Amino acid sequence: MPHPKKKTSKAAKNQRRSHHALKSINLIKCPKCEKAIKPHTVCDGCGFYKGKEYIDMTKKLPRKQRAKIEKKKVKEESKELKKINKESEKIRKIDHKSDRIEGIKSVVRGDK
Repeated sequence: MPHPKKKTSKAAKNQRRSHHALKSINLIKCPKCEKAIKPHTVCDGCGFYKGKEYIDMTKKLPRKQRAKIEKKKVKEESKELKKINKESEKIRKIDHKSDRIEGIKSVVRGDK
């Protein structure tokens, strides 16, 4: 076995080990669930990254809790669809009225 020729001083030993120190991890808050996470990673708590869901966390829940969450999602989607349908009906009514007015104008002018 090789043996050192001279004793390594404390300074030389500490300089050699200077890069062995532990560094603190930079953490940020998840914008969705406020849990501390590493930057540029998917959140373990909610499965979101940059506002999009990448991991469906409901699969990890028990069946009863999963069913409740799915019902809430269905209700939210149906509300959004109702809003879209109402807006499209308003647009159709406006278009229908404008077509009717143009038809009346053409009758008055005598166009066919």
